[in-house]
Amino acid sequence: MRIFVITLSVILVLTSDIYASGAFPLYDDSTILIGSNTTYTIKNKETLIELARKYDVGYNEIVDANSHSDPWIPENNTGILIPTSWLLPEVLDNGIIINLAEMRLYHFFSVKGLKYVSTYPIGIGVQGFNTPTGKFRITKKIKSPVWYVPDIIREENPELPAFVPDGPDNPLGEYWLQLSVSGYGIHGTNRPYGIGRKISHGCIRLYPEDIKTLFEFIKPGTTVRIINEHVKAGMYDNKIYIEIHRSERKDSELLRLSVKKLGRKRLLKYVDTQLMIQAVKNATGLPAVISK
Repeated sequence: MRIFVITLSVILVLTSDIYASGAFPLYDDSTILIGSNTTYTIKNKETLIELARKYDVGYNEIVDANSHSDPWIPENNTGILIPTSWLLPEVLDNGIIINLAEMRLYHFFSVKGLKYVSTYPIGIGVQGFNTPTGKFRITKKIKSPVWYVPDIIREENPELPAFVPDGPDNPLGEYWLQLSVSGYGIHGTNRPYGIGRKISHGCIRLYPEDIKTLFEFIKPGTTVRIINEHVKAGMYDNKIYIEIHRSERKDSELLRLSVKKLGRKRLLKYVDTQLMIQAVKNATGLPAVISK
């Protein structure tokens, strides 16, 4: 989602601009459900990959929400669910949370005493080059970064040069946010179809239009927490919600994580067990009501 920013030093963002741009207001820490889903009818041989970028969601999200449809050749006139509602992993005062299991970044910020959150789909590290978890911070911002190709990548692809300058062949895109762990950062991409996939060597990739917005708003020193939670759950508006991200996990493991998460929040006694089991089985990545 995108927000309107004037400068870093003087953030003069009108509330109407923030609403219009897609950032979500957080009236208090009990606001854990943001956004709303919509539907779209396929036409003119569109793919789910095209729709994912159009609606600022990841490949994984749109595929998990539409398991009935082929992502590359969906039939014309097929109804597609656009998954644009999320449970927040938690609510921060300010900073970034990245949840690897759902491949999504949440940016919490305040303007004139009001708290907001913007959220973006991401691409993360492939197996063997896993994106690290933990608490970090942004140490540096670089526009038009040069990619100095790591030795381990050049060993895999000897034809690669020692460095790649700014331009369409640079996999870092146009913006780089350095993390306080050597070799890792949040950046753009020259392959936007990789958002919502495990495709990088450990860095976090965003759509080009999303990293541009995030880059303008983020300051060095911003806290970044990277987690890997396959289950999110909580109570909102007197209903119990759960959100399941399979990411190669078995139903039994996801059910165990769900029970543990709900138990820790003291919500199990309000849960319809069959609805919880069904939510685990479906694993759509969408918030589901599981209240009794």
